[in-house]
Amino acid sequence: MKRLQKILSQAGVASRRASEQMMREGRVSVNGVTTFELGTKADPARDDIRVDGRRVKVVEHHRYLLLNKPRGYVTTRSDPQRRPTVIDLLRGVREYVYPVGRLDYESEGLLLLTNDGDLAARLTHPSHGVVRVYEARVLGVPDAHDLDRLSRGLVIDGRRTGPAEVKVLPSKREANDTTLIVTVREGRNRQVRKMCDAIGHPVDHLKRVAIGPIRDAKLKLGRWRELNADEVARLQKAATRDDAAQTRHQGHKGDKGHKDRIRG
Repeated sequence: MKRLQKILSQAGVASRRASEQMMREGRVSVNGVTTFELGTKADPARDDIRVDGRRVKVVEHHRYLLLNKPRGYVTTRSDPQRRPTVIDLLRGVREYVYPVGRLDYESEGLLLLTNDGDLAARLTHPSHGVVRVYEARVLGVPDAHDLDRLSRGLVIDGRRTGPAEVKVLPSKREANDTTLIVTVREGRNRQVRKMCDAIGHPVDHLKRVAIGPIRDAKLKLGRWRELNADEVARLQKAATRDDAAQTRHQGHKGDKGHKDRIRG
């Protein structure tokens, strides 16, 4: 017997957090009975588990897709405003896959999609701290103090961000903008944009160039491909390694009595 949200996640229906929200909304039933209790357990091999009336099947084959998302697509399976979604770009994919994490409407770059709920949960949970690397073109020229604030972390939406790695690339355009490579270990909503807003240098263009060990500078905008077995293994290893490192780091901070904890 497993918790229902874990079953839904492993079946590739949605992440565990999204599955919990589906349960709260009364969209999930077990053997004909709608369940709202997050602690509900079931047997996926025996019980009739349904979401929105459709029976949930155990995933027999996991798929791991890498998409180079263009601007103008939302990172969801469907959108109430009927905007294009990243699923619209996955021509030929029959399996029910969903995006791992977010990449906002105006941004472009690498996005993972999968039906492997366990891996998706590890990659998106802040405690696992898998790195995301962004190329951000910002307006103006941040000085050393601005860059230091980004590196040390700053307060956005009432909470302090974790430390970031920030590098300045040689100018590709005019002198009135700057290209930064920003590496974070969190998945907060529009985080890099908000961090750059906070130092007074708004983002003009944002592109994600790496997720953990996964990079692909040759993947064309709007195209997708399968991850190979080695890439999947490295991604799984990165999530496990980063999780262990984060646990040690938090323990070290606890010994020193620090109050601020780094998410991710």
